[in-house]
Amino acid sequence: MEELKKLEEVQRMITLMESHAFIPSSSSSSNNHHSNRFLANLLLLLIQPCGDLDIKDKLSLINERIPKISDSFLEEASLLFNRKEKEPVLQIENKLITTSNGDFEDMALVSLDAMQRANSTLEDFMDSLNEKIVNMQISSVGVIERESHMEVSENWIGKFIYVLKNNPFKPLVGQLQRHGLLTQRIIEEFMFGEEYWALERKLCSALMNQTEILVEDVTRAIHLKSFDYRVLNLLLYQLRGEKVNDVHMEFLSISEFLVEVSDDLFDYEDDVLENHFNILRMFVRIYGPATAPAMLAKYIAEAEEKYDDLLKTLDPQLSSNYQTRCEEATKEGGKMSGHPLGTWNIPPVIVDEELYRSNWVNSESVVPPG
Repeated sequence: MEELKKLEEVQRMITLMESHAFIPSSSSSSNNHHSNRFLANLLLLLIQPCGDLDIKDKLSLINERIPKISDSFLEEASLLFNRKEKEPVLQIENKLITTSNGDFEDMALVSLDAMQRANSTLEDFMDSLNEKIVNMQISSVGVIERESHMEVSENWIGKFIYVLKNNPFKPLVGQLQRHGLLTQRIIEEFMFGEEYWALERKLCSALMNQTEILVEDVTRAIHLKSFDYRVLNLLLYQLRGEKVNDVHMEFLSISEFLVEVSDDLFDYEDDVLENHFNILRMFVRIYGPATAPAMLAKYIAEAEEKYDDLLKTLDPQLSSNYQTRCEEATKEGGKMSGHPLGTWNIPPVIVDEELYRSNWVNSESVVPPG
């Protein structure tokens, strides 16, 4: 009955439009029934009550906004609101990425599905995200195997490089904005991420080319390196509907810094082989192999002092829970004795990186006797 009533209203509006010569009469050869129905529905919408807006207000809005409506916007809206009843929303969102970000139509993108499920802890988020990435990689293998006979398009490669170089966070920014999760602080962290990558390229290139390295660039880079953790922390605040706690963020920042330094020490040899940013590599270059370990130890001690001071600013229960979790993580990492949070271990420095890489390559190429 409701549908019949709507059809009746549309027909009455079409008759009214014909009587005012707003559209050709139904007997005219130029009459277009689809156009008439569209106009009738539009006029029926205009005369519907909407708050305190009168007809003049509505016409003013239309005159102001209609010119700004693009084909791409309407296509995106159509995908979102005209989807099939059982079609998953996430599937629609993947289509929207293709529609609204034409630069990425051939690229695999990670959605916010994992982020939305992570409503309590960073650990939950990372577990979910890792699952997504693994699944995506498995799916990609099949695609690569099926298309291994095809040459990669040079245009696609050029587009990919251009996008990554000029706006690497564009897909993620679009998704966050669509879900109402994008904030100015998250945008700033993305900018810090781009700054870190630029510094990493600059510093690693300087190491390879034997050019000057400034300690200010190194310390700036190691602090910027944790931008991804800060983005995740800020997202969790958004997902939980809570205001960002600056005391927590400041404490987490120094904690993340110590984690980054610890990771650099653990990965030191690999980073030398692969020419990745590593604070010990940089200190060896700046201060020399004899002095670098002592300078880094001093740098770590200063950071730990700040860490202890900031830890005292936290709620006692939160502080206790945090330290307990750190101790658990240390045990999970294989440390079963000594200090509950582990001990610092600065590896022997590599004086000649080029020779080290050459020796490693030669050792890998040696075939063991059969």
